Amino acid sequence: KPKDFVQIEFTGRVKDTGEIFDSNIKEDMEKLHAGHDHEIKSEPFVFALGEGMFLKAIDDFLLGKPGDKSNEYNLDLEPEKAFGKRNSMLVQTMPMKIFREKNVNPVPGTVLNFDGRAGKILTVSGGRVMVDFNHSLAGKSVSYKIKFLKKIIDMNDKINAVNKFFFGKEPKFQVDGKKLIVEVEKQLAPLGALFKDKYKEILDLDLETKESKETEENPKKSQ
Repeated sequence: KPKDFVQIEFTGRVKDTGEIFDSNIKEDMEKLHAGHDHEIKSEPFVFALGEGMFLKAIDDFLLGKPGDKSNEYNLDLEPEKAFGKRNSMLVQTMPMKIFREKNVNPVPGTVLNFDGRAGKILTVSGGRVMVDFNHSLAGKSVSYKIKFLKKIIDMNDKINAVNKFFFGKEPKFQVDGKKLIVEVEKQLAPLGALFKDKYKEILDLDLETKESKETEENPKKSQ
């Protein structure tokens, strides 16, 4: 039911080609990251149903499913239920001078960050650059293989999942009554104000952030 925390394994593929675009299963992650020289680490994904922590169509699909045993599901999604239809209005032509001012060389095929929006360079011609701001999977039907592992009951596991979703990591925390105190780096601390309502909605806890104590790797000895 909504707000239940579940643990799953999943792999997402482009339906027409079978190309893997997302997974937390090691063998599929190795295919996805083939050619990259880094260690592949996989772990089950934990999220709260109905809280926008995963694709809405998957949220809706899992709601009402048995939560007392492991089950595997295959789910096919049309573009409008997945990453949206392609929108021609999101393909924009920009003057080359914008890139020159930022010392950026726009090469077709590369993806750049434009004030928080990802845009793929399509063409560069005559002092103009065509950029596609559609999601890379927009207009594509996708399929997901999902393995429901278990329902999460432990509050600490729930807090870790929410922290990882919003802060991108599992920082130290402590619970004091209805208050959740999370230790984060200085640059992340202001984000707490943005997330307070969601923490209250998902965990029924009042979020408070404080700066984590930074430790020097090589502290100087006192003279």
